[in-house]
Amino acid sequence: MRLFTAVIFDDEIKDSLCGVMEKLRRLTDKGSFTLRENLHLTLNFIGETDKENLVMDAMKKAVSLADAKAFELTFAGFGRFRRSEGDICWIGVEKNGQLIRLQKELADCLTDVGFVLEDREYKPHLTLARRVKFKDKFNQKEFEAYVPRMTQRVSRISLMKSEHIKGKLTYTEIFYVDLQ
Repeated sequence: MRLFTAVIFDDEIKDSLCGVMEKLRRLTDKGSFTLRENLHLTLNFIGETDKENLVMDAMKKAVSLADAKAFELTFAGFGRFRRSEGDICWIGVEKNGQLIRLQKELADCLTDVGFVLEDREYKPHLTLARRVKFKDKFNQKEFEAYVPRMTQRVSRISLMKSEHIKGKLTYTEIFYVDLQ
């Protein structure tokens, strides 16, 4: 089973993000846009495993160790990671100490039980699209001004399963831990 931990969004945030993606789509020649139901903020990518119980235990322990309480998360700005096969487009996440502390504690707890995670600094962002090729007149600063600030209350973290169902990438929440 392919797993990751995440913050999932409420319908209002998903609607706002879809509005941004629709405008972005009109400025591109091609790209693979994230499905509305798959929009999320990744905390830790775990990968293929059949040890979901270890992940669940690590999630509970991390929330306790971080003394994690519900918090507000704000999304703003637009960026892209340039790739030869097409860019990855994203919306930024404003600095949030609670998010960083929770993600790090979770990464440590997952590592302690044997999972090998990416060894790089956590830079939270919401992926809107991959393999994007822009039309000639794309102005990133102009587009960024269009992206609204969005805020969501985060009251739990989720364990997500990633799979292809009938040719469609599908993310399913299989477990969650409420924040204290």
